[in-house]
Amino acid sequence: MTDALKRPPKKDPQKRTTSPTLPPFARSRKAVAFTTAAAEGRFALQVCPECEHVTYPPRETCPKCWCMHLAWRDIPDGGKLIAETTLRTSVNTYFRERMPWRIGTVQLDAGPTVLAHIHGDVGEFERVRMIARTDKSGQGVMLALPEKETENMADDRQLRTLTCSPKFRRALVTDGRTELGQRMAKALADAGATRIFVGVAEEWRPFQGSEELAAIPGVEIMPLDITDTISVNELAAEMGDKADILVNTAEYVRPGSPMQRHGVTLARDEMETNYFGLMRLIQAFGPGMKARGADGDNSACAWVNLLSVYALCNWPVYGTTSASQAAALSLSQGLRGDFAGSGVKVVNVLFGPLEESWRQPLPPPKVTPQRLADTVIHALTEGIENVTLGPVAEDVVRRYKEDPFVLERELTQLQPGM
Repeated sequence: MTDALKRPPKKDPQKRTTSPTLPPFARSRKAVAFTTAAAEGRFALQVCPECEHVTYPPRETCPKCWCMHLAWRDIPDGGKLIAETTLRTSVNTYFRERMPWRIGTVQLDAGPTVLAHIHGDVGEFERVRMIARTDKSGQGVMLALPEKETENMADDRQLRTLTCSPKFRRALVTDGRTELGQRMAKALADAGATRIFVGVAEEWRPFQGSEELAAIPGVEIMPLDITDTISVNELAAEMGDKADILVNTAEYVRPGSPMQRHGVTLARDEMETNYFGLMRLIQAFGPGMKARGADGDNSACAWVNLLSVYALCNWPVYGTTSASQAAALSLSQGLRGDFAGSGVKVVNVLFGPLEESWRQPLPPPKVTPQRLADTVIHALTEGIENVTLGPVAEDVVRRYKEDPFVLERELTQLQPGM
């Protein structure tokens, strides 16, 4: 059984900081689709549409009937461990610094035999449950878990390298004035985070929920205005090296299409928070987090962006807000490139209309701040990078994948009341 993870001791400044190193990351172009599914928490393999043969590793053609149109589908995740070994030496620096490392061969119920990382609680020749996740190099890998949950299962060393569990880590929530920021801080504390730094702009100005926020165990209120470069840089200088998880809850939302606006003041405010605010955070906190991506059990591990699903395609009802969200989504994709190879995951959560004051006129279904906070914790615990939340967001993403130009036409048709 996996031993419960103990709170890591304070870092010894006289000891070498482990440099971010990479597991093997070379992949074929076909294998990128496996990584894409793994980033969404899906276990998907190639399936032949002609003979239904399940193929692994990724190939250009079906090895059974030579069909050239293999499709990626979610498949049953069950299997059986048929062989295993424990690596105690390796020519790869990443594995050499993390020995011993358990690997094995699993016979999947779907057919193929695969090589996978093995959870410490899996016994010899036992049934397993397979998951696909992205590793420290950002590539998709497989891990065999026990078929049934075990005690302290999430504390397994090999599983923890594929996830971003808040347990014994420190987090920064960028805006504590909103209900979403307050719910996020509470959810991180409940998930085991030791310290939660919560940014609050204009501390002198009272806000609802301030007393409850300050009473959450581990919470420290910090001055932070992401529209002010000096404020962001001062906070980064004070505690930037302590942020293992950053959750950007700040947003500026106003209804209206570009033509309905008079001037650019509101649009500038939206960009100042949603886009330039994110850029300020990246420049101030990104380098420190990237340098600490291999820092043991309490390494920097995740940057979480909360984005409206209309970042994918503009919805004129919130036209200029959608534009600023699209800019933020593009910037977060650039951040993923900056963090590549560091071990820090960029988690993008696309959500439907949020239950808050500026979206109050919108009809249900909506996403509550509590549900969004719980979803972020689930994504961190499971190591999922791309998340879609809410019926509206799921519908928009589905239609976007089918044809983004058709979705654009649908969203920009005449809206009731416009």
